[in-house]
Amino acid sequence: MRINKYLAECGVASRRNSDLIIKEGRVSVNGKKVETLGFDVNIEHDSVTVDGKPVKIPTEFTYILFNKPKGCITTVSDDKGRKTVFDYVPNENRIFPVGRLDYDSEGMLIITNDGELTERLTHPRNEIPKTYSVRIEGDIVESELAVLRAGVVIDGKKTRKCKLKVIDRTKTHTKLEMTIYEGRNREIRKMFETIGKNVVFLKRIAIGDFRLGGLGRGEWRYLKDFEIEYLLNI
Repeated sequence: MRINKYLAECGVASRRNSDLIIKEGRVSVNGKKVETLGFDVNIEHDSVTVDGKPVKIPTEFTYILFNKPKGCITTVSDDKGRKTVFDYVPNENRIFPVGRLDYDSEGMLIITNDGELTERLTHPRNEIPKTYSVRIEGDIVESELAVLRAGVVIDGKKTRKCKLKVIDRTKTHTKLEMTIYEGRNREIRKMFETIGKNVVFLKRIAIGDFRLGGLGRGEWRYLKDFEIEYLLNI
């Protein structure tokens, strides 16, 4: 099995992010650092470690829904001493966040050790819709909404088309609901920056038709069987 697929099935990260971990020299097989992305692992006999810790494909899966609060990061640990999601959620069975929500964002986060589900929900080719509640400073006009819906260039690459509608307007802010199909780093914030708008609140509220609902900030629960089934087949 390819090393990145093996790491994904171990729940370490998606295949794309596993490639980054390999490039950083953090992966070893039978005590030797892996230097090629196409390295094949014998899943029956080889010993694989990440950062010196052994990883194996799990035989039991854990699925958690977490309402991430603002002010924590979606990693296992942080060298800057910031809170992580595992200050709220028990880190059992070597579970990992699926995708990311940045430090200043909040909302729906799936945490699991199921590499197949992680790959399904995060790989761009699958175009899994993720919906956010967004609040920006000031107003926004229809021509600006049209620009964002069509896609804008961030980090040298055009974003895919998105769904975007205004929910409410006040004298100082505009609340919107936005659905994107990628998940690039700080994508929504950067998209609004291209039209001169500042995002002051960002919360993921749904993945596909599966909505957050019912959990307070910082709260979590195990997914129900029908929810797991939906996500595996989305």
